Amino acid sequence: MKNEVTFRTFKEGDYEMCCEWWKWWWDGEIQRRQFLPIDTRCFVIESNNTPVAAGFLFVDGNMGYLTYVVSNPEYREADRRQILEQLVNCIEKEAKEQWGVEFILTVCGNIHMENIHNKLGWYVDKTAPAYETIKYL
Repeated sequence: MKNEVTFRTFKEGDYEMCCEWWKWWWDGEIQRRQFLPIDTRCFVIESNNTPVAAGFLFVDGNMGYLTYVVSNPEYREADRRQILEQLVNCIEKEAKEQWGVEFILTVCGNIHMENIHNKLGWYVDKTAPAYETIKYL
C-alpha cells in the first residue's frame, strides 16, 4: 500500500500534539505558543492521516527562519526520513511561493536533521556548536 502524504498548516489540536512530541524529544521542554509563528506558518506533514512531523517558519522580508522541527516519536515506519525531507522541501516551496522568501536558515542541534538539510542542498556551517544551515531559494 502506498502512503498518502499530506502537507498542511496547523489546525486545532496541532500545537498540543507538538508539545507532547517536544516533551518526548527534548526532556520535557516545550515551546510556548506565543513564541511560534501564526498558524499559516506552522506546518504538519502526515502519512495516511498520521501526523509524522511539524516545522515552523518565521518570515521577515525576504528571509525565512525554519525552526523547532519535531517529529512523532511513535512513527517508526521506514519512510520516516523521507517524510522529514519532504516536510523541509514543502516548507521551502511555501516560503518562496507564499511569502517571497529568497534566503532561509535554521540551526540544527541534531545530526539527523543536519544530514537532511545537507542532502537537500543547504549549506551547513560546522564551526558553530549548533550547526547553522542556510539555503538560497
